Amino acid sequence: MRLADLPWPAVAERAARSLLAVPVGSTEQHGPHLPLDTDTRIARALADRLAAARSSVLVAPAVPYGSSGEHAGFPGTLSIGQAATEAVLVELVRSADAFAGVVLVSAHGGNAEAVHRAVRTLAGEKRPVLAWAPGGEPEVLGRGEGPPSAAMPPADAHAGRTETSLLLALDAGSVHLALAEAGDVRPLPEILPDLRAGGVAAVSPNGVLGDPAGATAAEGEALLATMTASLVAAVDRFAGAPLP
Repeated sequence: MRLADLPWPAVAERAARSLLAVPVGSTEQHGPHLPLDTDTRIARALADRLAAARSSVLVAPAVPYGSSGEHAGFPGTLSIGQAATEAVLVELVRSADAFAGVVLVSAHGGNAEAVHRAVRTLAGEKRPVLAWAPGGEPEVLGRGEGPPSAAMPPADAHAGRTETSLLLALDAGSVHLALAEAGDVRPLPEILPDLRAGGVAAVSPNGVLGDPAGATAAEGEALLATMTASLVAAVDRFAGAPLP
């Protein structure tokens, strides 16, 4: 299921009839209660669940860095920016020609523009690639009117109830619920001008956009099931038929 666990002859044996799922995450602040690799954990979990549902999918090691400049000012945030994220994804997909196609599973909304541009470049090279994000429209070979939408619902954009529930389901020990607190709870469109001008710190000193109150592992598991079903359906459409 995981590419990194296999020797190359085993990969060569199945690559031509397999899709490669690449989890695309980030290393950035997620409020005072969630780990810096929250997005990477979510992307990896979704890719793993895709592979569990479709045996013809292999999961690549996750890309743990992305475009996280909006979280600058919070210690621990490591961002490589949009241009570098785009270049990394383009080169990764180019290097995966042995596979039947590549699925980019991105769980960080800030990566959306870089992912979109990477897919557009790869489309011009006729490389089979699908970009998928929770809450966004799948993008295949660059077709579409614009970049995929943000990974989380606008009313719960960052480190709120959604992501807290997801992490409780994936690894409850990584969630510091005693430190969880609400941040800026206004709808994302309302705060977007300030976000663009000064980043998350300009609107939320604790880094949270939303409110983690009420988050539960059960809710997180239900969200993961819904997201996985959406991802599997998108991959089946990408492949032209349900995969084995």
